[in-house]
Parts: sequence; structure tokens; C-alpha cells
Amino acid sequence: MDNTSAYAPKYRQIAYLLRREIAEGVLGPGQQLPTEPQLAERYNVSLPTVRQALGVLRSEGLIQSRQGIGSFVKETNRLQRSGWRHYGRARADQKLLTPHLRHEIVAAGVEPLPIHVADLFPEGTTQVVVRRRHLFDKDTGRPEEIGASYIPMEFAAGTYLEEPTVVPKALFLCIEELSGKRYARARDRLIARLATADELAVLELAPGSPVVHVVHCATAEDGTVLEVAENVWPAERTVIVNEYPITTV
Repeated sequence: MDNTSAYAPKYRQIAYLLRREIAEGVLGPGQQLPTEPQLAERYNVSLPTVRQALGVLRSEGLIQSRQGIGSFVKETNRLQRSGWRHYGRARADQKLLTPHLRHEIVAAGVEPLPIHVADLFPEGTTQVVVRRRHLFDKDTGRPEEIGASYIPMEFAAGTYLEEPTVVPKALFLCIEELSGKRYARARDRLIARLATADELAVLELAPGSPVVHVVHCATAEDGTVLEVAENVWPAERTVIVNEYPITTV
């Protein structure tokens, strides 16, 4: 079989070939895959091997199986995610960064600084104000994002940012007002990994599904950390688009 690795198990080779057909549009959204016996004959393998291959594609969110009918390519509407352009739009219209999604604040208040973002804060920082959120598609109610913002105590402690309610405009605008500083620079760290058990439950994903984990650190012109935000997106429903000017030195 044509594959990048002839030494891979047969079920992974079959998953690779079917995945490629989906990516190239040979198998389009909503289209039914050949039956398990047809696939077994096509690739000259056993039915259990075919079922293992289909299980891989299901775990990746590429197909869904309907009992007694067969397997179909998932019709997924991928959300386009971009970075810095949202700041300008939100500054102009005074709305949330993602107004097309329904926001739910699931927790807000002072918490110990999480270890996985501690390196982004000044040494000695032990506590921050944390706002945790879940975002949903407004039409379908489908969960689309798990997020959290970590804000320095000096700007957010004792303020309305400790209340578990959706702020009336983009959070960065609220932080600018409270801190008296303006967002000037940002650095994003993107991590592709498998979802945790909690993320699978919240995002309603199949076991073994991948996610995109973004850690976003925003600073003022003087280097002060104003906010560290993290977002977890289902990889199968996400397209990341970066657009920026190219300069020469």
C-alpha cells in the first residue's frame, strides 16, 4: 500500500489512505465511505483491521458511524481563528473579541498562579485573578472553546473582574482601563496535543481527539505583563490564520 511508512501497522496505513482521500476531497463532507467488506477487499485485509482503521478516523473526528448504515465523512464547519486583527476590530466596535460565540464565565476570582504559565509572569508572582470561560456556537449550542485569562493582582484584585459575569466589551479593554496601560505586544505559543478527560467532556469530543492549545501573553510598551490567556480549541474544527506585514531589516 502507498504510505509514508511501509512498516506501519496495516490499519494505520489504511487510515492514512482514507485520511488523504478526505483531505483531497475524494471523499467529501457527508459522503458515505465504502462498506467494511468493500474496504477489506480493496486493501486485502481482515474486517477487524478495517474496523481499527475506521476507529482511528473516528477518534480524529474525521468520520462518524451510524449503526446499521455505515460510516460518513463528518460535515464539520471549521472556525477561522486569527490573532492580532481581533484587537483592532474590538477596539473599534467595543465588543468582545469573539462576539459570534456565546460566552459563559464558569469561574472568576483569585487563584494560585498555574505552573504551566508561571514562566510568563515576573518572578515572585504567586497569585493572579483568573477568569475561566466556555464558549458556544450561538445557533447550535455546540461547545467551541475552553478559555482562561490570568491577570496580575495589581490590576484586577477587588474589581469587577473577580465576578463570574461576562464583561460588556473585550477583556483587554477592561484591563487597559483598570491598569492605565495599553496592550502593545503579544506572543502566542501554540501546542497540538490530545485532549484531557475534562476537555473531552466539555467540548463533547470523542476519546483520543486532538486539540489546539494556545497560550497568549500580552504586554504593555514597558514590558509589563497585562494578561496571559489560554484557549483550547477542537483541532478538527479549527483553522488558524495569521496575516501580518513582512518587513526587511
